[in-house]
Amino acid sequence: MEKKRKYTEQEELLARFAKAMGHPVRIAILRFLAARSECFFGDIHEMLPVAKATVSQHLSILKEAGLIQGEIFPPKVKYCICPESWELAKTLLGEFMGSYAARKTCCK
Repeated sequence: MEKKRKYTEQEELLARFAKAMGHPVRIAILRFLAARSECFFGDIHEMLPVAKATVSQHLSILKEAGLIQGEIFPPKVKYCICPESWELAKTLLGEFMGSYAARKTCCK
């Protein structure tokens, strides 16, 4: 029986980042945060056409993936991009997307 290949750490990380970015609301949140040094939950919620609970869920997913970080300032929470993870995600995605070599294929 053939042994299956394990995923590399880079593949695991890229998949985690891609999964976290896999919703338009989360992309909008990341774009919003990337344009600022920091902002509060209310600022994020005001720019999105979704309920507060939905925004919280999306922020939680982005935070769990490491793309953003939050800091509590009672009664508010301040969010920002996590620079280390952001750079890593940018590098991994760039390497992955750059790995395709344009050539003739059977798909038209």
